[in-house]
Order: sequence, then C-alpha cells, then structure tokens
Amino acid sequence: MRSRRYFAGALLALTALAAFAGPAAAADSDDDAKKAPAEAGTSFRTAAQFEQGQKATASASTGDYLYWSFPADAGQRPTVKASVELPDAQARHGAQTWRIDVYDGLRRRQSCRYGTQARTVAADAARVDLACTLRTVRAWSEPWANDPLPGTYFVRLTVTGLADADLGLPVTASAEATSRDIGGAAAVDGTLSAPLVPGTVTASDDQDWSSGWWTSRWLWTGAGAVLAALAGIGGYALTRGSGRPAGV
Repeated sequence: MRSRRYFAGALLALTALAAFAGPAAAADSDDDAKKAPAEAGTSFRTAAQFEQGQKATASASTGDYLYWSFPADAGQRPTVKASVELPDAQARHGAQTWRIDVYDGLRRRQSCRYGTQARTVAADAARVDLACTLRTVRAWSEPWANDPLPGTYFVRLTVTGLADADLGLPVTASAEATSRDIGGAAAVDGTLSAPLVPGTVTASDDQDWSSGWWTSRWLWTGAGAVLAALAGIGGYALTRGSGRPAGV
C-alpha cells in the first residue's frame, strides 16, 4: 500500500513538472503574425526580415544579390531553403550556378552541416532548389569560436556562374527557414547578455527571445531530484519499525 502511494506521488510530481514546462515551451514558440515579405534586400543592412515558417519571395534580375533575415534561438537547428524560378530556356545561353550563404548577427558565414548549398543546372532547367542546415544554435560560446549564437541570421542568394548574355534576365526567388528543436541536449552553462540582432532595419523590438535560464534540462533535473527524495522516504519507511531492539 505504501509503495502505491510513493509511485502515485512520483507520478503527480512528474505531471506538475511537465505542466510547468508546457507553458514555457508554448511561450517560446509564439510566432509573429506579420506577413512574409514579397521582396528582398540588396545588402545586409536592407535584408528583408521574415519569421521561421514563413516563405519570403522576391522578383529580381539574374546577377542580383538577394538578402533576407530571420531570427533563430538557442537550442534550434535551422534549415534554410531557397528556390529560383529561372527564365524561359529559350532566353538563356547556358548552364547556371546558384548559391545560398547563411551569416549570423556578426556577419560571420556559418557552415552547413548538410544540404545542397550550391547547384549547377542545365540551360533547359526551369528551377533550382538549394538548402543549408546549420549547426545547433548555442546559448553561449567562447569569443574566438564561430559557433551559431541566438539572434538574427542573414540569407544571401545569388548566381555565381552563368553566361554573360544571361545577366539581367528576370527571375522569381523564394526563401524559408524552419528549425528542429534540439532542446536541453544542446544546453550549455551560460547565456548571451543579448541576442545578436544588429542595426535597426532587421531588429525586431518585440521579439520574444527565449534564451535564458529555462531549458528542458531543468525538467529532468527536477524529476530526478523528486524521484531521489521519494526513494529516500520509501527506504526509510520500509526499514523503520521492522523490529524492536533486543531486550525491549
């Protein structure tokens, strides 16, 4: 009977911890309801901002540098995808090579863990698709390291190889970003004092950054502490009064 009570107490404690984690996670995943941009910037300073899960689009000319930006927080592993609708094949004069690069808030180019970052398509191709999955964003890093940190990330899309006669042909491009939440597995002991959000053009004043003291590691740490305490109480209850001292 006592063991049932201890197991019931442990279950209630874990349920309470999960309920506490739920609102925190829900608050972290609130998305900005603003509309995705239908244009792109031509530099870091004029990058068009979109939120994760949105699809930004732009009409441009072949040879333009297209810039967008999006926010990424600690514990996220962003994947950036871009596509280009190419001009009619009859108007082109050869193959084209397109490339996307992703930079953090300090404008440091971030390497791709996997994905097709650059692609060459034939002269008759109608579309080119690119992708780049970054490393997991860390809440804190050494100053000399090039680790991804919370803040603004810039996407640059451009053509890097083509026939000179194809410069200036119209194209339609799009970019989007999604993240896999790695959670406490990527938590570190430290946080930035502020996310890397440069300038006022791409900064979002009402951005709700979740980096801070909370990670899912607290849930498992609290659950372990509760179970350890219940195990101690259960052990004491089982051994207490198991027999009277000799001579009594």
